[in-house]
Amino acid sequence: MHMLSVLTEPNYPKAAIGLEKDSVTALALQKEGRGSFGIKQAATIELPSNLLNPSFLEKNITNPSELRVFLEEAVVTSGLMNQKLWSVSLPSNTARSAILTLDSGAVKTESEEILDWKAEQSFGAPAAELRITRQKIAPDKEGKTRYFATAVKLSIIDEYETIFENLGWKTGLILPRAVSETRWLVDNSADTDSMLISSQNDGFTALLLRRGEPAVVRSVTCTVSERDDEIYRLLMFYNDRFADDRSGNFLDKLLVVGKDMVAAKIKEISAEALGTALRILRPEEVGLNIPASSLNFDDIAAPAGLAAYGYR
Repeated sequence: MHMLSVLTEPNYPKAAIGLEKDSVTALALQKEGRGSFGIKQAATIELPSNLLNPSFLEKNITNPSELRVFLEEAVVTSGLMNQKLWSVSLPSNTARSAILTLDSGAVKTESEEILDWKAEQSFGAPAAELRITRQKIAPDKEGKTRYFATAVKLSIIDEYETIFENLGWKTGLILPRAVSETRWLVDNSADTDSMLISSQNDGFTALLLRRGEPAVVRSVTCTVSERDDEIYRLLMFYNDRFADDRSGNFLDKLLVVGKDMVAAKIKEISAEALGTALRILRPEEVGLNIPASSLNFDDIAAPAGLAAYGYR
């Protein structure tokens, strides 16, 4: 089952905005053969420091009218001025994701309340203050129902949506960056496990996909100098808890996103942790063809992932 099938109704935009602490990207995709996409139009514009301060609980945007100017610049530069329907990827740390497990035997009416309660425990905020996206995933070993859930505070979403409304935009999907980036692993992970490691300004998010669905989600807060150790720990945790060669559940692919992530270094860490070096996927291997230009996979992976949902 498609990871975001709960979201992928028809008619999602084929264009998306990617917001990061230090940049904004506007892009549209074009289909290039089966399961493969090219960049039709795109532009990334740098943001001044401290205009956007991604946070789950605190205010994100210091000057909305200034951010609006940069959004308009990205759209004009990419030649997408006439586009009014957009999906949007937000910085990863504006959101929190978790896998919520329901005890078997909960009746339907109760299960909603239990899920809300579990979401509050996981996300550290009242459910009434959150916009929660839930995706039913494969049950756990005991057969308990599980959901992959992502939450953003309504007050934070409102900061962004107010600017979009002022621009006359309608928004399709609004998802955090790491969840948007997993789109590139969904079709790629049927046989063996794959993992996304996506950097953010206070650490990284890691998502393990098994049979195209999230099986583990971890957000790790760390400094850049601590990151190698944390990635090593994460891979050791996977090896202890999830690897199972007999059933073919073993990790062999990593998608690494983030300008400050060094693929060769992560490959080295994986060899140390797992005894065998993982394959670090290139954009064209996951179905995204980037022209040899100033465009950077780290900037476009998330918005392109959302725009790809526009092609059903």
